[in-house]
Amino acid sequence: MADLTDFQREFTAFLPNIDFRYQEPMSAHTSFRIGGNAELMAFPKSAEELAKLLRTAKQFGISVRILGAGTNVLAPDEGIGGLVICLKDCMDGMERIDDTHIRVAAGVTMTRAAVYAANLGLSGLEFAHGIPGTVGGGVYMNAGAYGGEICQVCTEVDVMDGDGQIRTYSCAEMDFSYRHSILEDQGGIVVSAVFALDERDSDEIRGKMKELMAKRSASQPLDLPSAGSAFKRPVGGYAAALIDQAGLRGFAVGGAAISTKHAGFAVNLGGATAADVKALLSQVSDKVYEQFSIRLEPEVRIW
Repeated sequence: MADLTDFQREFTAFLPNIDFRYQEPMSAHTSFRIGGNAELMAFPKSAEELAKLLRTAKQFGISVRILGAGTNVLAPDEGIGGLVICLKDCMDGMERIDDTHIRVAAGVTMTRAAVYAANLGLSGLEFAHGIPGTVGGGVYMNAGAYGGEICQVCTEVDVMDGDGQIRTYSCAEMDFSYRHSILEDQGGIVVSAVFALDERDSDEIRGKMKELMAKRSASQPLDLPSAGSAFKRPVGGYAAALIDQAGLRGFAVGGAAISTKHAGFAVNLGGATAADVKALLSQVSDKVYEQFSIRLEPEVRIW
């Protein structure tokens, strides 16, 4: 461990049983395939390990960032100092609580949760099939697609604070709105969520998911790295339509471009940097504002 920094050596020695990686490329953990190295990345397997990480980071005065599947994140080219905690496939587990309720851990992908529910004959998460993010990230930002949103099915959320303490929030306390929850305002990490679903024939549910996936494949640039919708939906309109009307379909900055297949997506054509993407989003927002006096705001989380 001679090549490690003092921070890496001391921090990981303090928590010897947790999975750590050093100078881990963020590009390997984001759907944009962009980002420099994280100084230290941890992969906790339980709420207890997550709590230990948070308490130790606080003791060391180390900054912490929480990463799910990285499907809505633009990581900086220069990398990230401190600790990145990755929950995808680590904070794992799903269980049926009763006839119509399931509990899903934060690191489970939305697609896995939807398939799990379908196999139980439970409907309500069909919209989530094909959303590439985790349940933790989906709850945090009230993810949605094709008329469905997390807030429509989520009844309670276990949330951990920076001291490793867990509190259960009701759906009302989560203050869900479009691509927003109270956690964005006050902080907190989703540990798990409970979903209230409806009993229905499994084949019917799978048919609906197949239909939505076909729509997604036909309309979205799934063959190129992206972070999903680049901009939030503006009041009274749609970002993709405004971008298209502004003549910006295919508009590029460096290796980043507005998709020619769906104007609501910013894609990595190959070798794009975070600087390229940020410049692209800024210029598109400015050009749309010049033409329509509507300011588009990024949906992508820019680290």
